[in-house]
Amino acid sequence: MPGNTSKRYPAELKARAVRMYHETRSDHQTDWAAMTKVSQLFGIGTVETLRKWVRQAEIDQGDRVGVTSQESAQIKQLKRDYAELRRANSILKAASAFFSAELDRPGQ
Repeated sequence: MPGNTSKRYPAELKARAVRMYHETRSDHQTDWAAMTKVSQLFGIGTVETLRKWVRQAEIDQGDRVGVTSQESAQIKQLKRDYAELRRANSILKAASAFFSAELDRPGQ
């Protein structure tokens, strides 16, 4: 079932899985081994999914460089707002051209 995992897994499960990874990391030889064990315990489809959650949590906490979840959400909202403004501007331009043509018609 490929796709957006934010819809497939609840935020609470993500937070618990990331927390458990950090708690059990020292019991394993590698990060991947710890992630594999935790992903199996929580029934997470792939280890890569948990790896992404862990990395994003590290970014959100300031432990790793990258775009935080909050910044990402803000960027998405700004992009939606920008697209809406472009659509509105396009409609206004079309209306302006229409009314300008009406005013320029002789004999009315």
